Amino acid sequence: MSQPMLDNVFREWQSSEALAEQMIPLVGRLYRQNNVVATMFGRSLIKQSVIRILKDHRFVRKIEGTELTVEDTFPIVRAMSELSLGPAHVDVGKLAVNFKRQGGGDVEAYLRRELHEIVDGYQPGASTGEPQDVVLYGFGRIGRLLTRVMIEKAGGGNLLRLRAIVVRGRGDVAKDLEKRASLLRRDSVHGPFEGTIDVDVETRTLTVNGNVIQMIYADSPSEIDYTDYGINNAVIVDNTGIWRDEEGLGQHLECKGAAKAILTAPGKGDIKNVVYGINHGDIQEDDQILSAASCTTNAIVPVLKVINDEYGVATGHVETVHAYTNDQNLIDNYHKGDRRGRSAALNMVLTETGAAKAVAKALPELEGKLTGNAIRVPTPNVSMAILNLTLEKGVDAESLNDYLRDMSIHSAYQKQIDFVDSAEVVSSDFVGNRKAGIVDAKATIASDNHAVVYVWYDNEFGYSCQVIRLLQHVSHVSFLKLPHEAG
Repeated sequence: MSQPMLDNVFREWQSSEALAEQMIPLVGRLYRQNNVVATMFGRSLIKQSVIRILKDHRFVRKIEGTELTVEDTFPIVRAMSELSLGPAHVDVGKLAVNFKRQGGGDVEAYLRRELHEIVDGYQPGASTGEPQDVVLYGFGRIGRLLTRVMIEKAGGGNLLRLRAIVVRGRGDVAKDLEKRASLLRRDSVHGPFEGTIDVDVETRTLTVNGNVIQMIYADSPSEIDYTDYGINNAVIVDNTGIWRDEEGLGQHLECKGAAKAILTAPGKGDIKNVVYGINHGDIQEDDQILSAASCTTNAIVPVLKVINDEYGVATGHVETVHAYTNDQNLIDNYHKGDRRGRSAALNMVLTETGAAKAVAKALPELEGKLTGNAIRVPTPNVSMAILNLTLEKGVDAESLNDYLRDMSIHSAYQKQIDFVDSAEVVSSDFVGNRKAGIVDAKATIASDNHAVVYVWYDNEFGYSCQVIRLLQHVSHVSFLKLPHEAG
């Protein structure tokens, strides 16, 4: 390649960077002023870097088989910013791909057709609903990630307000607050927090990107009156796992200012175990206690749902290869669970999982059809579920992958199912993935009535995003999603 050609390639890259830079404030203004969340085939463009935006454009080629550049999407975003749009989630990537396939033309006229439900829908100062107070009870791995996601989503009509975090301890408050802030600020797996955190010892608050969060010290829910902090009708998200039945979690509802409780673990008894995207429609207005099920259940149920819908699942076995968790021992020591007393950092540990049985709570049609087991492995995050299925219809790997790819892009399960088709990916590549599970197409095995599907999942962050979706649902935080899928 000649030097002039090399120079031209670099100039094209710089031109793309410049357009991405111009896109960022437009996307931000649409979000803050119009409550419009711009996405790229389900990936949020809000608060993203120039490089991330360009990478998301390249991602489209992998899933749609067509090139999409920032030169294609910038005119879409610019026109959107001039149409006085009302609140919605708008997939800029899908709009741009469809526009190209139609042969281009008048961008504004195209958007007026595709987004007619929200064009000229902007009402200055109008709210999309009532703000919802949220309290996190516990501030461990999931609690801190929920905080990150909620702070990231603050504003833009999201309406969820993280008002307080409850933790144990009555020692040196100043030292404790600094440690809590430090754990939120730095994370060995998920990296540094994007923003600022200020500690106020006198008021016992953390101010995170302008959001003032009350830190409440209590050893049990019975000690707390949330109304003392101006908190009312709050949803309490219990991240401790201490209580998993209705009696234990019911303690939260006895607190003044609390209205509902969500458990970030499988619930016991009659508590509804909800996998958002699958059975959240079963939630009734008077359901005060809900479970967000487990990370594994959230990962496998959407994939099992779409496979069962298309091919029928006769029987199956789910083998979970799971990152170690905080309940295991760093070195060999006593543990009440079988095998879990052995060093998590040095061993693969065979253990039990209730995920296969839990599937039936979200998908009753699969009750009694699945078995399951789990292996804890020496990695701190990202797990895998291997679905070994006997189907009612014959299938081959190519057609199964094509179907799962389509479900990940163009179905109601876009937020739950991701799809990757690369022979080089490993577990660390999925740290921070927001989907409940990611189908690894290169690993799919299928012939006749038998299929083996490998599903990666970030058991911390992906699961936390599912919890947030459930929290939004029970708080009546919802958005119109455009463009509508064909058919």
